[in-house]
Amino acid sequence: MSGEEPETTEEAVEEDATEEEAEAAAETIGRFGRPGQPLARSPFIVGLTAGLGLVLAYSAYLAVQNALSILVLVFIAMFLAIGLNPAVVRLQRLGLPRGLAVALVGLGVVLLFCGGLFALVPPLITQGNELIRNLPDYIGDLQRNRTLRELNERYEILDRLRTAATVENITNAIGGVWGGAQFIFGALFNLLTIFVLTIYFMAAFDRVKAGAYRLVPASRRERVSLITDEILAKVGAYMAGALTIAIIAGTSTFIFLAIAGVAYPYALAVVVAVTDLIPQIGATLGAVVVSLVGFATSVPIGIACVIFFLLYQQVENFLIYPRVMRRAVKVSDLAAIIAALLGISLLGVVGALIAIPAVAAIQLIVREVVFPRQERH
Repeated sequence: MSGEEPETTEEAVEEDATEEEAEAAAETIGRFGRPGQPLARSPFIVGLTAGLGLVLAYSAYLAVQNALSILVLVFIAMFLAIGLNPAVVRLQRLGLPRGLAVALVGLGVVLLFCGGLFALVPPLITQGNELIRNLPDYIGDLQRNRTLRELNERYEILDRLRTAATVENITNAIGGVWGGAQFIFGALFNLLTIFVLTIYFMAAFDRVKAGAYRLVPASRRERVSLITDEILAKVGAYMAGALTIAIIAGTSTFIFLAIAGVAYPYALAVVVAVTDLIPQIGATLGAVVVSLVGFATSVPIGIACVIFFLLYQQVENFLIYPRVMRRAVKVSDLAAIIAALLGISLLGVVGALIAIPAVAAIQLIVREVVFPRQERH
């Protein structure tokens, strides 16, 4: 009996090995047969793959180009949601649920926008029409200035402007009545779309942010979330500060123009407020426009406009701006000018508004990610 045990043991081992090989073979074959050899990397396959990649890349480019206007609206809505989220968070800290806080912030935005429309649009339309109608006369009045008269005699600048600045030419440039109606309805549709998307983004802000963080590997998620939260805070602080400074500039300009007796104070105040949103150069652009209208009215009023804007810009640069932007971003003047120019060329006034926080975000990423990585190597 003892002599047969080794044979039994060897047979059992062989049977176990056979079963393991069979199981391995079955796993290799799978339900749909044994996998074949990888395709040979022939020049034809490589070229075909590269061609398909180019086709897909070009198709994606065409898709983005066709949907660019919608993507811009989505981007603006996201930016506004980031800027308004601190107000929602403050209301939540007072004990309100997020849905009610979002509703109150949205209602406040609607009331502010409607109040601004009722206060500015009627006089803006009336004064804008009068400004267009009287623009040739104002250009003619500029010839009273000796320097401008000499420049006009040499280069005929004012004569060309007066010839071009007629009601018919300006109306044709704008697109006529039908073009104006299309512009108004298009603008209202875009504003309504932005408002609805902003409300949705604010309501789902935390969920969207948490979902985006889950796309990051767990080992880096905490650091990425901290850096991103800092960037979002800077964006919100800068947007709120920029809008506050623009409102102060427009209100101050309107009060001065009303006291000085300059025509079209509403329209000019809106121009100053909008241009003041452009970093570094916006305030100067608004001051030039208003000063030209002041000189067209009379030389003393034009000089008063120049003095007012020189004084106001000093107050804004050294008093208003530091106080409002104390918690916001800090960017060098050169970087701000370059970012503003690029933002204007890409997205207009909106691009200029987001240029500074974008540069601040890039600086933060470079300082916290790129520089430490370079130091380790």
